[in-house]
Amino acid sequence: MGITLYALDGCPYCETVHDALQTAEIEYETHWVDPLHSDRDEVKRVSGQRAVPVLVDEERGVTMAESENILQYIDQTLAQ
Repeated sequence: MGITLYALDGCPYCETVHDALQTAEIEYETHWVDPLHSDRDEVKRVSGQRAVPVLVDEERGVTMAESENILQYIDQTLAQ
C-alpha cells in the first residue's frame, strides 16, 4: 500500500484529507495519534513536527504536513 495518514480523531483538517483519499479511491492506512502534542512522538519521528495531518507516501519517499499541501499532492500525484 505505502500511504499512511497520521490523524487525530475529530480534527477537521484530518477529516478533509480522509475524504479526499476516499474520493480518489486511494488505499491508505490511518495511524490515530494522541490528542496531546507532547505524546505524538511517532509523528515527530516521521515528520519532524507534532501537528497533524501528516501523509507519508513510502513508494515515492514523500512525507508532508499541512492539509492544503496534502490535498494538492493527492490531486496532482496520487489521484492520477
